[in-house]
Amino acid sequence: MNLPFNYRHLHYFWVVVKEGGIARAAERLGMAVQTVSGQVRELEGALGFALFKSSGRSLELTEAGQEAFRHADAIFQLGTQLAASVREVATSTSRRFAVGITNGLPKAAVERLLEPVARVPGVHLQAWEYGFHDMLAALALHRLDLVLADRAAPANPNLKVFNHHLGEASIRWYATPALKASTSARFPECLGELPLLLPTPDMALRERIGLWFERQSIRPNVIGEFADSGMIATFGAYGMGAFPATGWSHADLTRRQGLKLLGRSPEVSEQIYAISAERKIEDPLIRTLLMQKVVQ
Repeated sequence: MNLPFNYRHLHYFWVVVKEGGIARAAERLGMAVQTVSGQVRELEGALGFALFKSSGRSLELTEAGQEAFRHADAIFQLGTQLAASVREVATSTSRRFAVGITNGLPKAAVERLLEPVARVPGVHLQAWEYGFHDMLAALALHRLDLVLADRAAPANPNLKVFNHHLGEASIRWYATPALKASTSARFPECLGELPLLLPTPDMALRERIGLWFERQSIRPNVIGEFADSGMIATFGAYGMGAFPATGWSHADLTRRQGLKLLGRSPEVSEQIYAISAERKIEDPLIRTLLMQKVVQ
């Protein structure tokens, strides 16, 4: 495949911007000013847009130049980390296994899935939590080995990732004893009287709960929204509101935290997917994890 431009030209452009001028860039690169200037012009010709515009005695980036620099900076910043990363991997006696985890997944289920992998000798487990789509991009770039999520990755021809359904758990509703005693309504009607803590709208479970509320003709009084299932349970234990959780957390919520079960909504379930960058799984650690089916 023919590249639309020369990456060396892109590197000279990047150095010019970082150094604040062609003369200083030429000094850093150990090249003639005319050579650096010519390389930048060749890059502009390959891209079809001017990257700099005159601003007095200094150079100023055009909008196209700003966009080009953003991409170049990401490329070469990553390049500067290459040697350190290779050295770390080559000299390490352990195998790094990096897993991205969406915030909404119950921690008890995640622990159950990762525990067999963490017990493998020589494995250095890394768990990351950040945006779902950012994690998919990191997976596609092999910065993550696997993503555990509350939803399947959407079809995207530009993002080659594959979904593996690991299980599901129906939702139950919990509250403190005092909050439960504050209503005489039976479940699920009591959810229309009690203050509620729910997942944020961007979480997959929130949409399923909303549809269930509509079918039950419940108008929820939502006083708190959280992007982390653990935070929902923490504030629920303080008595802030009733909240949903999966059966994986039942023993901890009722025995250790003293919460009361309000009722079950089996029509609503939390899904768990493992998302990989390859359809045919060759990595033994990923195969080990995919064998851990979780149903509650």
